[in-house]
Order: sequence, then C-alpha cells, then structure tokens
Amino acid sequence: MSSKQNEPIVILRRRQVEARTGLSRSTIYRRMQDGTFPPAIPLGGRMVGWRAADIEQFLANPARYRAPSPERQDNAASSS
Repeated sequence: MSSKQNEPIVILRRRQVEARTGLSRSTIYRRMQDGTFPPAIPLGGRMVGWRAADIEQFLANPARYRAPSPERQDNAASSS
C-alpha cells in the first residue's frame, strides 16, 4: 500500500490558491480551460477548491505544467 494513500487530502480555496501562485482569478480559470492549471474540485453549491498537492506540482514547473486528461485519471483510478 502506498504511503500517498494514507496522506490527508488538503483542499485550498481560491484565495489561498491566488496567494500561493500569484495568479488572478481570471488567469486561474483561463489556464484551467487551457489545461495548464490543475482542475478545481466541486465542494458543493458554488464552492470549489484545489488539491494542495496539485498546486504544489504546478508550482514546481508552471511553464511546463499540463493538467492530466480525464481519460488518464480514469485509467489511473481503475488500475489502483
């Protein structure tokens, strides 16, 4: 069993993501559409958040970051 599975998932809200990345709200959403920023996770109602691990991965190399495609995420989940 991977130790990653035992780690708690930390969710960041938009203002926290803006503070960590230095990006504006409009830039975050535009980059999400382009696939160059991690996707938001619906939290209910109109609330969304981002996995802290995804934001850290983005910050490691923002210029080369590409969001995983939905197909790859489905395949990874089914192979676990």
